[in-house]
Amino acid sequence: ADVPCLRACAAPSFRARKRSSDAGGMAQHLAKIFGTEEDKVNCPFYLKMGACRHGDRCSRIHNRPILSQTILLQNMYLPPPQQYDQAGMPIPQDEETLQDHFEEFYEDIFEELTEIGGELEQLRVCENLSDHLAGNVYAKFREEEDAEKALHKLVGRYYAGRPILAQFCPVTDFKDARCRQFEETSCSRGGYCNFMHLKKVSSKLQRRLLRRLEAERDERHRRERRDRDERRGGRSRSRSRDRSGPPDGAREGSAERRAKIAEWNRKRESGDGGDGAGRESSEERRAKIASWNFAREGGGAPPADGP
Repeated sequence: ADVPCLRACAAPSFRARKRSSDAGGMAQHLAKIFGTEEDKVNCPFYLKMGACRHGDRCSRIHNRPILSQTILLQNMYLPPPQQYDQAGMPIPQDEETLQDHFEEFYEDIFEELTEIGGELEQLRVCENLSDHLAGNVYAKFREEEDAEKALHKLVGRYYAGRPILAQFCPVTDFKDARCRQFEETSCSRGGYCNFMHLKKVSSKLQRRLLRRLEAERDERHRRERRDRDERRGGRSRSRSRDRSGPPDGAREGSAERRAKIAEWNRKRESGDGGDGAGRESSEERRAKIASWNFAREGGGAPPADGP
């Protein structure tokens, strides 16, 4: 009669174990597909690019980070406007002029971000034509605290008469965000590709910015070392001042110490320090020493004082 009861009691635990196993498998599946095309909840393009062509109308969630190494400056770079002839045909633009215009902007942004934030690991600018990627600037700092500091200082600022739209970006590795076709040869989708077409920076500018960055890093290290040495020196000076007594009585304390040293020397030379007893005490000690030496040599009674 007890067996059915045991089975009834055991059945829920088996079902609970099955539910727990199913929940664990579901969690692993969700973690596996997170940020991929199979993920129907989170937008994969926003996680890869920090931007989505659907914007706020996207049916999937845009998980905006509250802190990141990378900040995104939306649509910040504007290339020189296209000129047209009288027939309405576009006039070809000089590639060297376009590159100089971009590198002037790049150097300006690099200097400003390193000044208000800190050391940059990467600075990327998109040359895509689609609205959600055109002119986007991605600045990846070495430390998240530097990115946070730069973001706070960019709020409410303008560049070339346009407001700066800055926000934290989930992109920290640009490998998956780049368009491989554009990097290798040319992209079949052109400027409206949904992956990043990153503008190239000349090696000359890269070397100049690298030297400047190394000089700033060395100067920062020297400044930190100098401040640290000053703090250590201040502590040692404060300890020496504490041992020397109050500053207003420093002269009197020195005189008192010299007087005490002289008094100690007199007491050491005179024995107990009594008035007029210094010479007698010294003779008594010499007499005792002579008596001990005579007795040790077996001479019997000590010699009497005097001739």
